[in-house]
Amino acid sequence: MISEAIKYIGVNDHNIDLFEGQYDVPNGMAYNSYAIIDEKIAIMDTVDKNFGEEWLNNIKTALKGKKPDYLVVQHMEPDHSANIVNFTNAYPDAVIVSSDKAFKMMQNFFGIDFAGKNIVVSDGDTLSLGKRELKFFTAPMVHWPEVIVTYDCLDKVLFSADGFGKFGALDCDEDWACEARRYYFGIVGKYGVQVQALLKKAATLEIEKICPLHGPVLDENLGYYLNLYNIWSSYQPEEEGIMIAYTSIYGNTKKAVILLAEKLEKMGKKVVLNDLARCDMAEAVEDAFRYSKLVLATTTYNNEIFPFMREFINHLTERNFANRTVAFIENGSWAPVAAKVMAEMLSKCKNLSICENNVKILSALNDESKAQLWALANEL
Repeated sequence: MISEAIKYIGVNDHNIDLFEGQYDVPNGMAYNSYAIIDEKIAIMDTVDKNFGEEWLNNIKTALKGKKPDYLVVQHMEPDHSANIVNFTNAYPDAVIVSSDKAFKMMQNFFGIDFAGKNIVVSDGDTLSLGKRELKFFTAPMVHWPEVIVTYDCLDKVLFSADGFGKFGALDCDEDWACEARRYYFGIVGKYGVQVQALLKKAATLEIEKICPLHGPVLDENLGYYLNLYNIWSSYQPEEEGIMIAYTSIYGNTKKAVILLAEKLEKMGKKVVLNDLARCDMAEAVEDAFRYSKLVLATTTYNNEIFPFMREFINHLTERNFANRTVAFIENGSWAPVAAKVMAEMLSKCKNLSICENNVKILSALNDESKAQLWALANEL
């Protein structure tokens, strides 16, 4: 129970292996939905297609024989919208409340636009349920164009759509920030400007609880969560530290990276290593955005760079990587070009400070490249 009038009616998914077909979710996912029970009743979003029957049963249990008047659709991704038609079949008199773009998407998904039983809302529109009033705010590209968020003016609850979401089912006890950070940078990270715009709207509201579509309801120390979202969406480092991302074919680049990490740790620096061929790529992306400095170490490969490094840098640039110190370590047996390629890939990123003491390894470390390594450690 969120409040006397707001009930949780979502579901946990422990059968899923990859969220959105790419993100490993060992602790599953939660698809959150809420019932607001007043003189009129509003259901906030639906759930994934595999849990329609469970969700409809949750509605029946929460409403105790009453019927909902509205279904508010904040976001049209199928993990939240898949059961709209099932809901309207179960409750044919209910009215759907959503944005104009969402109704166009409903036509695309279901072949129905729900004309005659819909309410189109935009920024600042309200809906009275009786004692309480719902106020709607558009949140375009957080992280789809049709998104709205909803504020319960009486209970001071913000229904934040995918904002403030995280990986993991609700019956798993785990650190919020770790999986919320990976979720944010993987899924929402490209849209920092739009998240900043939403945060400005949220700043005008007195919020006591945040109800996201994934992850737990946030009802304590909200400043902590809002501050993290502000840091993430403004592309600022969250922590001082050095993330080293590397690929290595025969172990020589790895040896250099380990020596660098050991040197930095002896100097009292926080260091995180990611072997891009073996780690969870989403975890590596998360670390790159978490820490203030990034070292990229890879081999020249087909007059290019190793594929895992190219993929990693593409993930960074796609998500507007910025405001960091970056260093390069390259390896090549006859024509090393990796540093040049990596620098070119990052050239459009804003406010990157490129280290002067980059490292060139010709096949294996020697005295000269070790000296470059120690100079880089000192610069970092």
